[in-house]
Amino acid sequence: MEGVLAYVTAFAGNFAPRGWALCQGQIMAISQNTALFSLLGTTYGGNGQTTFALPDLRGRTVVGAGQGPGLSQYSLGELAGSETTTMTVATMPSHGHTATIKIVPGANTTADATTPANGVYASPAAGEQLFGPGGSVNMKPYPGTLTTGLNAGGPIPFSTLHPVLALNYLICLQGVFPARN
Repeated sequence: MEGVLAYVTAFAGNFAPRGWALCQGQIMAISQNTALFSLLGTTYGGNGQTTFALPDLRGRTVVGAGQGPGLSQYSLGELAGSETTTMTVATMPSHGHTATIKIVPGANTTADATTPANGVYASPAAGEQLFGPGGSVNMKPYPGTLTTGLNAGGPIPFSTLHPVLALNYLICLQGVFPARN
């Protein structure tokens, strides 16, 4: 299988053909792979004196190096991302919740009752007012209850992985040396 030196491609087989290697971060000897080292350098690892590394694409998705309009900058060989993340109250974006509250009278007696049931506001009869015009009568506040959503769960990691299909990535070790334009 002839290829261009340092070319990376997906391969559905479970082995690397002759002249190719799986992209699994292997450490390579510079002395035995000088042409490939001249293309990769230590971008993916190695000491640069006697060794260099192949890209390690196990469990990784490839992204183009550089920066597109409105996108993040990625340098050649840069690792980024995570399969899981943990959201906590501190990392949650600022937001609010709304609630609709409906006060319903707690007694079925009429407004003119001297001792309304449960000691709370009574339901006025049709055409009657709930409050007296003089304002000299003290009434207890309505003992309503508001239930809001409480924090549920906790800081447990959750997956951020998009659907994937695992294939092997290969890199060409022996092939045509690419000419620069």
